[in-house]
Amino acid sequence: MFEYSDIITGFEVLDYNEDAGKLHYKLKISFIDNSLLFVKEYVSETERKYSFHWQNAFGDMLIRWDNSPHHREIKTFPHHKHTGKQIQSSKEPELNDVLTEIRNSITDK
Repeated sequence: MFEYSDIITGFEVLDYNEDAGKLHYKLKISFIDNSLLFVKEYVSETERKYSFHWQNAFGDMLIRWDNSPHHREIKTFPHHKHTGKQIQSSKEPELNDVLTEIRNSITDK
């Protein structure tokens, strides 16, 4: 996360478990505009579940990326993102992808 030190003011590991080829973790990342990113990810040899929930300082969702198996109408199912009340197609993001999008949004303000 050092690469994003220009926008990150702190982070907290809320949960971390790794065993038998499975990884599950939760993070809370704080940014210079007082927004927060909540990261949940589970990875095994056969599956990956993720949710990246970015919210403003007041707790209002800005964007959430996830792969919950709903919204079958989305071209990139199950990968999608929520922006306000809209559901949009989304490629399968890694944490660095999300942090880059957040950096672009914060620095464009």
